[in-house]
Amino acid sequence: RAAPSPKMMENAVFMSFTFYSTILILKMYVVAIITGQVRLRKKAFANPEDALRNGGLQYYREDPDVERCRRQVAHRNDMENIFPFLFLGAIYSLLDPSPAVARIHFFIFCMGRIVHTVAYLLRLKAPTRSVAYGVAQLPCFSMALQILLATTSYW
Repeated sequence: RAAPSPKMMENAVFMSFTFYSTILILKMYVVAIITGQVRLRKKAFANPEDALRNGGLQYYREDPDVERCRRQVAHRNDMENIFPFLFLGAIYSLLDPSPAVARIHFFIFCMGRIVHTVAYLLRLKAPTRSVAYGVAQLPCFSMALQILLATTSYW
């Protein structure tokens, strides 16, 4: 196993980004597990072989609760938001921003995504999910703007 680069370990911003990114990836795994558990509980399988193993082809079907987990939270919505954050946060970390400001960016995004997921899975009243989504987008737009400002001379 290769030892981490000492320079990377000295970059407080990158280490903070790594911490919050890992929390978000773990959140995605947890939601995937929840989706699987809902699928098993509702006996709604996406593949015929899984349905056969769990009671028969009649369980090769869609279920609204499974689709809610799978389509919106676990897959599309998280991928549409967390993947861009991973790119933006990594590049932003290279710009040598203030560690405190960067940590605030990462924390706000992470908390916004967690609240969004909880609001979606628990079907919390509007506008909880929308507010969480919007709040999480603010640091992403801020990081994107700072990246663009830092790189405009290379255009």
